[in-house]
Amino acid sequence: MPKLSVIVPFYNVQQYAPDTLRSLRNNARGDFEFVLVDDHSQDGTPAVLERAAEELSEVARVRYIRHEVNGGLATARNTGLDASSGEYVTFLDGDDWLARGYLADLVAAHEELGCDFVRTDHVQATARARTVHRVPVGLRGEVLDPRAAILPADRSTSVDYAYAWAGCYHRRLLERGLLHFTDGLRTAEDRPWIWKLHREAESFAVLSLLGVFYRRGVATSLTQIGDVRQLDFIRAFDQVIEETAQDPDAARLLPKAVRTYCAIIAHHLSDESKWEPAVAKELRLRSAAAIARMPQDALGDVLDTMDLNRSARLRRLRRRASGTKAAA
Repeated sequence: MPKLSVIVPFYNVQQYAPDTLRSLRNNARGDFEFVLVDDHSQDGTPAVLERAAEELSEVARVRYIRHEVNGGLATARNTGLDASSGEYVTFLDGDDWLARGYLADLVAAHEELGCDFVRTDHVQATARARTVHRVPVGLRGEVLDPRAAILPADRSTSVDYAYAWAGCYHRRLLERGLLHFTDGLRTAEDRPWIWKLHREAESFAVLSLLGVFYRRGVATSLTQIGDVRQLDFIRAFDQVIEETAQDPDAARLLPKAVRTYCAIIAHHLSDESKWEPAVAKELRLRSAAAIARMPQDALGDVLDTMDLNRSARLRRLRRRASGTKAAA
């Protein structure tokens, strides 16, 4: 069994893939496994991966898989999980990169702590600018209860730091069904995933370890494209609400889930200029329907405690949803 499997999906990142692959080589060990998944790229990415897989196989175990149909990031990560065999699992996106030696330090720290998963800080790279983003958990290097890290509802917590690649996960979580993503989600795929992990895993820790460089502003990223695929955040958060409502501790956890959902809706509505006109209209319709589906008692409490701008925007949607329901 390899010590670590690194799952790396790629899609139309010919320009950035060489940096990603070079960083993998700088982290390679004979007991590390790199699972490279091409999600049916239409540029030169497959040729880059084929060459890199051959070169990487000299210093690590490599699996290269190419999808016949584009399925999105969640599906590509699931393909990698199904093909992986490492004792530990981590992720990297095909346009990001790692500092030299980061993976060895990550695994060593995880092994020493012995917990289900660990989370790490990361560096956001936007053009030449570099900004450190930290896990919103104060205690570092100590084993903690993941469920306790979901709350409080009115502050940023560990479930808001949803980046799957900012951490490492023991294989027992994969065997328990806690590491797979919801197939077909094009955006916000990390949100149901991180909530399930925190509700159902038994232990985690946060490391003061920097080594993941997250590239922002990539033209092909869905975060830069205002098309209908971005609206998958609604499906993702519906799943968070539905699954959290079934939790034995739902009364305590649902206000946090509802507040986060509302904050994301308000964020997307605040800049409709980035959306295509038809998508902006669909965003308003779907957001109003989502608000109508939320637990209304929790929603009322959230709207009463949010800032006035966001609260007013969401209340208008709530009235619209009520009016549509009454007319029907």
